[in-house]
Amino acid sequence: MILRFNERRATEAAAKFLKLRGGRMSYLKLIKLLYLLDREALLRWGRPVTTDRYVSMDNGPVVSRIYDLIREEPPPGTDPIWRHFISAPSNYEVALTAEPETDELSPAEESLIGEIFSNYGKLSRWDLVNLSHDLPEWQDPNGSAIQIQYRDILRAGNKTESEIAAVESELEALAAAEAMLQPA
Repeated sequence: MILRFNERRATEAAAKFLKLRGGRMSYLKLIKLLYLLDREALLRWGRPVTTDRYVSMDNGPVVSRIYDLIREEPPPGTDPIWRHFISAPSNYEVALTAEPETDELSPAEESLIGEIFSNYGKLSRWDLVNLSHDLPEWQDPNGSAIQIQYRDILRAGNKTESEIAAVESELEALAAAEAMLQPA
């Protein structure tokens, strides 16, 4: 099951973290905070905030599509929402260039962003890398990348098999509904 990546939601969440940090931060730290946000939302509510895909990489779990938005030049003829609000990296940092509306994020999601930042925002990017290496769903990819499934995160969060099955069923229904609403 693959949820459709919602670049606007991901951009709004990233912008919130950047604003809380004064408008600029290491993109490695931002990626870790966004992963921790999605992880906690999945464990609490059965649904991630950014709807990104996750992979284990050498520096821990990564929100892969957001990582691509940060690191890659957009293809010609495309206009990523991300680039309207968040700068291209410079010296391994990104900056908030404009504040997006937060019409995609619920008040609960905005509150969770604040909570994640309060808990982890003072840590350095390398402290967050070390913390993320201790997450049970992370596997050392030895220079490669290993996909992390929702099931892996839920299992690591001590959810029962019936709870995991219920979340997966709900997410599959959501993915199917999104697919039906997509223009042809």
